[in-house]
Parts: sequence; structure tokens; C-alpha cells
Amino acid sequence: MARRSILFSPADRPELMRKAPKSGADTVCFDLEDAVAPSKQAEARTAVHDVLAAPEFDPDCEVTVRVSVDAAADLDAVLGDDPESVRLDGVMVPKVVEAKDVSWIDDLLDEHDSDAAVIALVETARGVLNVEAIADERATDAVAFGGEDLAADLGATRTGEGTEILHARQRVLLAASAAGVDAIDTVYTDYEDTEGLREETEFTLELGYDGKLAIHPAQVSVINDAFTPPAERVEWAERVIDARDEAAAEGRAVFSVDGEMIDAPLIAQAERVLERAAAAHQ
Repeated sequence: MARRSILFSPADRPELMRKAPKSGADTVCFDLEDAVAPSKQAEARTAVHDVLAAPEFDPDCEVTVRVSVDAAADLDAVLGDDPESVRLDGVMVPKVVEAKDVSWIDDLLDEHDSDAAVIALVETARGVLNVEAIADERATDAVAFGGEDLAADLGATRTGEGTEILHARQRVLLAASAAGVDAIDTVYTDYEDTEGLREETEFTLELGYDGKLAIHPAQVSVINDAFTPPAERVEWAERVIDARDEAAAEGRAVFSVDGEMIDAPLIAQAERVLERAAAAHQ
């Protein structure tokens, strides 16, 4: 399953939640944390439950909920008395600082007989320092990086270059990659700056991330396009895999494609390109 784009939608706006899957996002995330005022929390929980439990709500994308600090109450209300009737594919856990923050949510889901995946959002200094254990936690299905909250936690000034969060960004990616789970990059807050978003997403892709968080539907197509390999790159990857199979049949470990010597690292790149292309097609 691809997670090129994860689009946040405010949990107290049912009309936006119902529209979110039409954005083309691979994952939509109904936000019970930052997007909802404390005075509207109960109302928002009910709204999320009503949307997820509606028989007509059955989108093709992954459907997740970002819980608040009162995650137990969130899940009680969202899943209700009949969790099987509720379309919930995943739960995003904000401000994860250690592995037990993930396992606790997983235990709550088990109590509700829910097999929803857990996405750990790492967005504090302590969380970044502990991200290896967080990514390795059995229940963790993806690790997302929250650059804005991290900068606030550090007292750093956010810049266009992002050097103030680069070390943490790479550390989250390394931990996710080592654990074999998805790595999702931070939001780009200026939703009207399409070119800036495109440049940052391309940088994210170069680092090795699998996807990016989005705060506005207009950002989704830009993000998805960046994470979808162009046709010429897919064709190169197909030639590499075909040549690999031919070389293996002849007992050769090294071979050439388009005048380039191909070995294990380039084969891995080709396989990743084809995986991204297949995921984008799905």
C-alpha cells in the first residue's frame, strides 16, 4: 500500500471529512488533535464516528484518525459499540516519545477488536532521540516526522532551507528504513506555494522518504506526482530487472544496461522504482 500523501482533515468538519478521499490522497487522516478546539472535542469525536460508520463511506484510500492526548476517549467514541461497522484503517499517534506510546495505542485497539495500523508521529527532541526504538516497536507500521513541532520544541527558527531540522529528518528516515516501515515527511505549511512544495517534496524523495504529510487538498497532486516515477525511469528499471534475470540465468552477477555497469545497489534502486510505480498505479 502506498502512502505517498497523507492528507489531514479537521475532525469537527464532517463535510470536509467526506470530501477528503476525493482529493486523490493515498491516506486521509481525520484530525482530533491540532485541528479541534478542546471545547469541540466531544462533538468532533461523534462527527468522526458518524462519518466512519456511514454505510456509504467506503473510499479507496486508507482512512486514519489522529488521536489527541486523550486517545482512550477518542477511540471509545470513534469505534463505538460496534467497531466492525466503522471504517478505520489506521491511527496516527502524535508526539510519540518512546516505544510504549505506540504499544499503548495498540493495546487500546486490541480492546476494541480493531486491527488498525499505527502511525507514530515523531515531533519532539525526545522522540527523535528514541526514534529507533519507536520504529522497531512491533505495532509501528509507519513513522511520520513532524518538523514544525520539533522546531518549536527546540526553540529553532524554521527556514526555507530546513537545515535546523535536517539532522532529525534524516534520523527519523534512517530509523524507519532500518525497521522496514514507511517514512513520512513533515508538512509544508504554505499551501499556496506550489513550487516550494514541489521542490521540498523532491528533496524529500531524494533523501529516501516514502511520502509526505499534507494540510490542504491542493497539495496532494503535487506530492503524488513527485513520488510517482516518470515513465523513462520506470523503463530504465524494467531494463535493469530484465538484464538481471538474464544475467542470473547465465551465472553472471554483474552486467551492463545502457552502457552502465549494474550491481546490487542499482538493482535495489530499480526494484524500488518499480515498487513506487506499481503503488502509484494502484
